[in-house]
Amino acid sequence: MTAAIINAFERMGARARVERPRPLRGTTWNRRKRNPYWGDPFRIDILRDQHGEYFDVFSTDDVTLDVREVVARDRHLLLTVHISRLGHASRSDYLCGHDERHWFVAAIPEDARVRTVQQAKDALKPQEVWDAMQEYGVPMEERDQRNTAAFIRQGEWFFIPCPDMDVHWDSVVFNEPIRRGAGKPHICEAMYRENGQVVFVSADYPNGLTRAEHSRLPVDERRRVKWEQRVRNAEVYVRGRIRHHDHATIHLAFWHKVVMNTETRSRAMRNLAFLD
Repeated sequence: MTAAIINAFERMGARARVERPRPLRGTTWNRRKRNPYWGDPFRIDILRDQHGEYFDVFSTDDVTLDVREVVARDRHLLLTVHISRLGHASRSDYLCGHDERHWFVAAIPEDARVRTVQQAKDALKPQEVWDAMQEYGVPMEERDQRNTAAFIRQGEWFFIPCPDMDVHWDSVVFNEPIRRGAGKPHICEAMYRENGQVVFVSADYPNGLTRAEHSRLPVDERRRVKWEQRVRNAEVYVRGRIRHHDHATIHLAFWHKVVMNTETRSRAMRNLAFLD
């Protein structure tokens, strides 16, 4: 199985290392120090060595890996992971591929039950994108392009045009980040928010704590950690330059609504060590 998985990644132009756990002696702390995936049946990461980026796949004996499809010309493949543990069976799907400058992994929502690369790409598009495609008359053969009349995509973020939107500029903030969890932020030149929940964000709590959750922390922990105040689950609109280290800068001449792909709806996302 290991050779078949490695060969599949090579067919799309990528390198891969597939590992099985080795018996380790010592305490739990020592095991985790020597193997950061210890205790997890499956993990996938993107690492770098002197030859560049490669996919690092770790799975235990109760995991079966299956590459459902490889689209070599598009440098994408669909990896299906079956886990049978303690009498329970689960299935997860991952779209692995190349986007602009780097390799990536995206977890697919489980209820999509995808079987092909194209189905995985479609499952990552939120309903707002499909609605915008219908509104602007974007044909299905253009749905995977990064720049269409209905949206502009940068990584996991879609920007849907709102050409008639007018905002109160005293409520606009500048050079603000948008990010998914602990991922590297995309920096937006101008941003306007509606609704949402104020949260406190730190390195230990990348998704943020509400005021109540933050206040329940021990006083010494609140004081020793650097916190930033952000807004979660708001309706976000941006314009101007959108910058990210791994993607080409895009320029939005008017306001666009920000919509994230559906990856966070997947339980399998917890098995992704790599974040954009």
